[in-house]
Amino acid sequence: MNVQEACAAIDAARQALCPTAPLVSTMSAMHAFDDLGVTAHRLDSVPLMGGASGLGLGIALMKPDLPVIVVDGDASLLMELGSLVTVANAKPQRFVHILMHNNTQFSSIVNLPTAAAEPDCNFAGMAQSAGYPHVFEVHDLQELIRVLPQLLTQTGASFVDLRVTPPPARVGAHQAQPLLPDLQFQRMRAGVVSLKQTLSA
Repeated sequence: MNVQEACAAIDAARQALCPTAPLVSTMSAMHAFDDLGVTAHRLDSVPLMGGASGLGLGIALMKPDLPVIVVDGDASLLMELGSLVTVANAKPQRFVHILMHNNTQFSSIVNLPTAAAEPDCNFAGMAQSAGYPHVFEVHDLQELIRVLPQLLTQTGASFVDLRVTPPPARVGAHQAQPLLPDLQFQRMRAGVVSLKQTLSA
């Protein structure tokens, strides 16, 4: 299963079960949702690397009746591992934290191995130890599709260690890295304004 397939499954379940659920994404998932044309009720944690779960937690505490879906990256979560404890301690009512676990940093760009690649980091074990009441390890697309309805309807914080394959690197000796557009560094601000207006309506 790749990130695009996983994000398409998440979006399909969200549209079917909770179309107004806020979606917080970062890193490779953010680009996958862009490609899928997902814009509604969405906020991207960029350039705030490691901030996706914190942003999602704030929304979940403000809107406890809505499921909040956070689609995180393993390199991002490594930067803010303490957020697992923060989320568990806050006890959000409906919080779904999905980790795109592919052991790479800057996926689809240079695909650097994360510090957690060898030995392979047990993120699910850390979430469980931190106090998340629902923890899953998912290894294939069909398993993800089966578990998504439960994730989006149950109460309490859920963590999903989702194993995905990294996309091919686009940057290297064969291709220089292009400059990132200014919009990339402004999208979180625009997303906050848009999501706040939507949730306040």
